[in-house]
Order: sequence, then C-alpha cells, then structure tokens
Amino acid sequence: MAETQVQQMGVGDPTGAIQQCILSLHNIGVVKFGRFTLKSGMQSPVYFDLRLIVSYPKLMETVSELMWAARPGTDYDLVCGVAYTGLPIATVISTKQNVPMLIRRKETKGYGTKKLVEGSYQGNQKCLMIEDVIVSGSSVYESVETLRDLKLDVKDAVVFLDREQGGTANLKAMDINIVSVVTMTEMMSILLKHGCIDQVTHDSVLEFVSSHRDTSIVTKEKTSCKNGIQVMDRKNCSFESRITTTNHPLTRKLFEIMANKKTNLCVAADVTTTEELVSLADKVGPHICLLKTHIDILTNFSQDTIDKLRDLAAKHNFLLFEDRKFGDIGSTVANQYSGGAYKIVEWADLVTVHGLPGDGVIKGLVSAINGRTRGCVLVSQMSSSGALTSEEYVENCSKMAENHTYFVVGFVSQSSKSGDPRFILFTPGVRLGKTGDGLGQQYVTPRSAILERGADIIIVGRGITQASDPVAAAKEYREEAFDAYQERIKHSTH
Repeated sequence: MAETQVQQMGVGDPTGAIQQCILSLHNIGVVKFGRFTLKSGMQSPVYFDLRLIVSYPKLMETVSELMWAARPGTDYDLVCGVAYTGLPIATVISTKQNVPMLIRRKETKGYGTKKLVEGSYQGNQKCLMIEDVIVSGSSVYESVETLRDLKLDVKDAVVFLDREQGGTANLKAMDINIVSVVTMTEMMSILLKHGCIDQVTHDSVLEFVSSHRDTSIVTKEKTSCKNGIQVMDRKNCSFESRITTTNHPLTRKLFEIMANKKTNLCVAADVTTTEELVSLADKVGPHICLLKTHIDILTNFSQDTIDKLRDLAAKHNFLLFEDRKFGDIGSTVANQYSGGAYKIVEWADLVTVHGLPGDGVIKGLVSAINGRTRGCVLVSQMSSSGALTSEEYVENCSKMAENHTYFVVGFVSQSSKSGDPRFILFTPGVRLGKTGDGLGQQYVTPRSAILERGADIIIVGRGITQASDPVAAAKEYREEAFDAYQERIKHSTH
C-alpha cells in the first residue's frame, strides 16, 4: 500500500484503511474486553494486545504503513521501536522505508558489549520513536531519555493507539510530540458501527477513559517532584509531591492521609482479642495512618471484628494493614488471601508478602482481588537479629517491586538505598528508650528510623500497646516521627 494511498484513506479520520485494520485486529483477538491490569497500575475494561500481529505478516505490514504515514515529519535519520511491541513494527518500517534502525534494550546486557542501545548512530541525528499503545507515556519517555543522553535528536513519536489517558499531554510537557493512528474513542466507534461490540461495552469503556485521564510519567530515575522533571530522591520530597509519582490508588491515598493527618505512624496491634483490638483502634485511630493487624492471633475472631475495624478505619481515616506475610506458590496464596476463616482480601487494604517465592506470589494475590483496590508491601528485611535477608535478597525484592508497580506499595525494611518516590519504606522495630526485648527484636528510635535509615512510616507495637496510656504514647511517637520527616525534607534542595 503506497503512503499516499494510506493518507487518502484516512490517517486522522477513522475510515478506509484504518477502519479495515481495526476490524482485522479485532478479528484476531488484539482488542480484548474484561478486566486487565495495565503497566501503569490501572484496572482497565479493555486491553489492546498488538503483540499478536507478529503472527500475521500482512497485518503487521499494514500497521507499519499506517504508522509511517502518520509520522509528523519527513526527514528522519533513524527509527527506534519502544521495547517490546514497537520493535517488530520499527523493523518493518526500517526495511520498507530504508531508514536505519536502533534497538533500545530494557536493560543493559550483562555480557558481550553490554550496550543499552544497539545500532550505528551519530550525535544530532534525528530519530523517530515507534510505540504500539500509549497510556501514561512512561515507556516512550524512558526510551527517549536514553537516546537523548547519546546526543540524538528525539522529539517525535508515532503510536498506533492513543488510549487518551494523559500520555500525549504528559509527553508534550517534556518536548515529545506524539501522533497516533487512532484514538480509543475512534476505535470504539468503529467496533460499535460494525457490530463488534454493543452499546453498553462502548459506553463503559469510554466512561472509564473519561474518568482516568490523570496519569503521570513514572520512571525509576526521573519523575515529577514539585515543578518539572527532576532527578529526585524519595527521602527529599514531601508526601504531597510524591502523590503525582505513582498511579497506584492506595499509595496515593496513603500519601494523602499522611499529609492531611500529619502522621507517618503505623501501630502494630498485636493483641489477642477482638475487644482489645477494637478498643485500641478507636483510641489510636486519630493519630495513625495505618493499623497493622495479625488477625490470626485473635482468640474470638468473627465477622463482627472486621465490621468494627472497617467502621473505625472510615471514622478515623486510616488504612487496614494485615501482616500476613504471604510466602507460598501462587495458587496457595490466592486461596489464603480470598478464602478460609479470615477472607483477608475483603477487608485489608494492604498485606505483607515475602519475596522468596518469586513473582508467582504476587500474581497469585492479584488473581484474587476481583476488582478491589488492594496492594502489598514486600518484606525485604526484618528487625530481628540474625535475619537471613541478605543484600542480594533486598535488591531482588526491589526488582520485583519495579515489575509489579500496579500492586506493590513499598517495602518493610530496616533501611533502604532506594530513592524511588513511588515506593514507601515501612520500618518496624521502633521504640523509645529500649534496644531489644530479649527475644531477638532490635529497636531503633523514630528519629533514627526516619533520618538515618530513610523510613517513611514507622511501625510501633509494644511501645504503644503496652504503654500505661496508649493514646499519649501514640501522640508522642506520631509527633517525633512526623517532626523527623519534616526535618528531613526541610534540608532538601527541591
């Protein structure tokens, strides 16, 4: 198909070649409806899986021609596909249009040349980015930043589908011009017109898109903090500014609670009866952002326990955090999470998870969510002496979190080298006036946890639960921890 023919048939106007291409993509299962978790963390009723076209050469050629015809300029020296789906499309464009191609890896090779970017290039050459779908724009941004670091001129990108969820605007603010072959609104109209979907499906997808337009660019090294795109460290930024760095709704909510209530205190409510738990939650509720439970140590647990906890969480504006420490294969943890006597998924906003089983433990938990807004905290270190959590294990937990930002909120750890503002560091074993309990527990003070170890939230148990006046103790810990946090960000250069 000649470029001029493609342009005449409707780039920017969903008719002709684009319309036929969308119908063909739907026929092979590229457009899926149901419930899907996107890279950005959103639960979406529609998924566009363009990877399937690698098994349909003619259709891949059509997609590539439409994208090349949609490009905003004409004088490109190079093309580069965003890994992974953008790579085969960019390859077809490169060979058909005789434009040299670059490959930008997701990670640097640990062998051979150890390059992040493969191909031949020179500084100031103009490069066109190729991407299949844009949501927040973070994948395009990461690739563009890498190429710009190599002194390449990268300002334009072509995507096949714009989901209309903020990505185009996000990238425009970073001097990256995005042009799409088709938008989500246009695609849904085509599918409705040809009887591929009903009106209810059409309307529900567009309603979802309309209510989820506030995505943000999220990258490991660079993200938004106060004004513009800056290299930042989690420990130097306020909770308010970190809200914009994540798309996880629970992380955002927790940052909002911490900022509004001026508390970064989590109470570990390790009591053994419902009466004690409910009484403690009501007393300390005004002073905490989280209540951490060990629900399986209650001797008289019932549904009434959960009902009362949820009422108190709403009354005092805190989240429920079940310290279950899931650590089994995916199918087992899915049943532990959703079933049994405690049905944890129905009431706990957050749960703790051991990274030892690998990604399967997270995938198992996610499979049991069923549309609920839930998250987990990875236990990368413990506060007991002799804990077997090595530095390598801590690093692997960090990598696991980066691969599952839609579910992982942060880490339970004694310290952290990570400056990633998306993740919250929870530090247990915090107590005033004591260094240990004789059973292996090691304590640090709130100031030490916040200022020296980089904690965002301190977890306090017996220092409050065994105090003669738990309310007064909670106030003391809250004030010391939040004052330390304010002191930490006060010295920030941001």
